Amino acid sequence: MVRFDESNNVIEQEGSRAILVGVSTGEDISWSMEELQGLAEAAGAEVIGVMTQNAERINSATYIGSGKLEELSELCSSMEADLVIFNDELSGMQLRNVEDAVGIKVIDRTILILDIFADRASTREGKLQVEMAQLQYRMPRLLGFGRALSRLGGGIGTRGPGEKKLETDRRHIQSRIDEIRSELKEVRANRSTQRARRESSGIPVAALVGYTNSGKSSIMNRLLAMEDRQDKQVLEKDMLFATLDTAQRLITLDSNHSFILIDTVGFVSRLPHSLVQAFRSTLEEVNYADLLIHVVDASFPDHDLHVQVTEKVMNEIGAGGKPTLLLFNKTDLVPGFRPMGYRKDSLAVSTKTGEGFDQLLLRIKEELFSDLKRVELLVPYDRGSVVSALIEKSAPIETEYLAEGTRLVMELSEADRNRYRDLIVHGDVPRQEDDDLL
Repeated sequence: MVRFDESNNVIEQEGSRAILVGVSTGEDISWSMEELQGLAEAAGAEVIGVMTQNAERINSATYIGSGKLEELSELCSSMEADLVIFNDELSGMQLRNVEDAVGIKVIDRTILILDIFADRASTREGKLQVEMAQLQYRMPRLLGFGRALSRLGGGIGTRGPGEKKLETDRRHIQSRIDEIRSELKEVRANRSTQRARRESSGIPVAALVGYTNSGKSSIMNRLLAMEDRQDKQVLEKDMLFATLDTAQRLITLDSNHSFILIDTVGFVSRLPHSLVQAFRSTLEEVNYADLLIHVVDASFPDHDLHVQVTEKVMNEIGAGGKPTLLLFNKTDLVPGFRPMGYRKDSLAVSTKTGEGFDQLLLRIKEELFSDLKRVELLVPYDRGSVVSALIEKSAPIETEYLAEGTRLVMELSEADRNRYRDLIVHGDVPRQEDDDLL
């Protein structure tokens, strides 16, 4: 479908007919090309053809060889394609030269990912982050984009900053980037305030991280459904980058154990560096988490690839050393699945059947509340604010009003035990039995 504005100019084009192009210089790119097709379909394109080339080196002018370029041009014409998507990042000159040869719009993997992010971002912060990433990527390619931007058109690869903005010189683009950075600083300040308020509550935080479409949102929704809180569920869809904006939900294990679960944006191989940098403020939430739950798609044949991509991004944003639980999802698609070759403490679950979620909750409880110890406190009545502060964090196991003050038996973290050490009567009250998990 094509939509027009009042001047009869194309402003949106859906259902692009795309041909994918990849070059291998010795490595296997089959999985990468499959992923590129998934990205193209997530952007709304119909993939009608795939072309690959084995080459010793990349052609600096046209990326593919002259013979392949001629073949690509004929393929585009015969199949009535209106879009070519390259599996690698192209320079401005390569983009321009290939477009001249094939006569239709040409984009690369990075533009495609940025376009998906531009289409899916819904919050002010997300939109600003994507726009900055687009501008940073396109600024050194103004020469290559010039001809494409001079044509009236729309569709994949043109969302986000408007044509006029991208046709300005580097100085104006840099000025806009600086404006966005300033606006993001304000958003980051607000996020820091919210984080400080959350930290003061003493509630621990776990963050879901992993490859896109590994099922992070499905895991959050399954945990919410176990509490009959379907009204708080987040969007989940079998699609690459179905959700971009960070979601936070309170998960209650029992009356004394709750934690905040954060669902973060998924990762993908060759994720544009500019996008990682742009989304750094959002991904910073991972750095402040007490536990990372690294979700891996058990049905994907090459687990190592997805694990390595996620770990690379975690290291890049400074969260590489965080306590991490490796969680394999979608085991219903792989009967008898066992996470062979990975850490012995990794788990396997299925969001479809619910298998493994009891063990997951137990492990989360062990990881997040391992420093909690049961203590007995005697709080004088003239320090009633302390009682209120303690009860805000967790429900007392025992409460008794004595002549000397309020007697409380409750579980406290090491930090709170140090904070209220003068009120602790007994440091560890023996448990009669373990608390029920749910």
